[in-house]
Amino acid sequence: MPHRRARLKGRQQPNGFDWASLRRNTHVAGHAIAEEMLAMVQVQPRTGPVITWPPLPDDFKLIDDPVENIQQPPLAAALTDALGAAQRIRPEMLIGSNFGLVAGVDNETVVKAPDWFYVPQANPVPEGVLRRSYTPSLEGAPVAVVMEFLSADDNGELSIRSLPPYGKLYFYEQILQVPVYVTYEPMRARLEVRHLQNGRYGLQQPDAAGRFWIEPLELFLGVWQGERLAQTLNWLRWWDANGNRLLWSAEQAEMERQRAETERQRAERFAALLRAQGIDPDQI
Repeated sequence: MPHRRARLKGRQQPNGFDWASLRRNTHVAGHAIAEEMLAMVQVQPRTGPVITWPPLPDDFKLIDDPVENIQQPPLAAALTDALGAAQRIRPEMLIGSNFGLVAGVDNETVVKAPDWFYVPQANPVPEGVLRRSYTPSLEGAPVAVVMEFLSADDNGELSIRSLPPYGKLYFYEQILQVPVYVTYEPMRARLEVRHLQNGRYGLQQPDAAGRFWIEPLELFLGVWQGERLAQTLNWLRWWDANGNRLLWSAEQAEMERQRAETERQRAERFAALLRAQGIDPDQI
């Protein structure tokens, strides 16, 4: 056997080609390529996108898509109306609906337009300038609350997609880092509130009345079924810390009308009593 092994080792390969040498070289080269590929995949893990706060470019075309359902505009308007009627809106605040919130993500301008949002302090814009969008940090304080009203179609409100087009939940949680994210499905009256905890959203539990404490506004948020402007819906309503519901401006006006009517009737009864006693109420 040793003699045969020696003869095989020294045998000339067909066409004079040394296949054994090729296999050795290929093994060495393959090992080097494998090490290079391994080094490529063993780069430092991505810790997150590069986030900047650029102004919205003048030539940026804002998407003007229609709302997903007819309930969204009145729901948003009712929330703002109640805050205004309760004199809880100050000049430095920014409250809006379907309005672009801007961030730079890996050198790309990204805009999301929540159904309702609240910023506690925004820098004023020059007189005669119309605010087209809002970039946190650049134009004022971070966004404190965002809301999305869900419809039958999936529009990414609960998406954590971390690549363009970014999911809304991912954008609010990881990019804007909004402390409170509210999602509401009016058809089923399903309300969920998420709070940012250690960089991630966690679902908040309601109180015994089914309401959620919204810390940035120092108000409770809950569902109330009833009529507003001839629409009967499952409305989102505010309650103060004592459990008093914040009235809409129309409700306040109606209360004032009823109060004035009660006062008028009281005055008429008093005047009738005076006349019965021979006293002219107009001379008093």
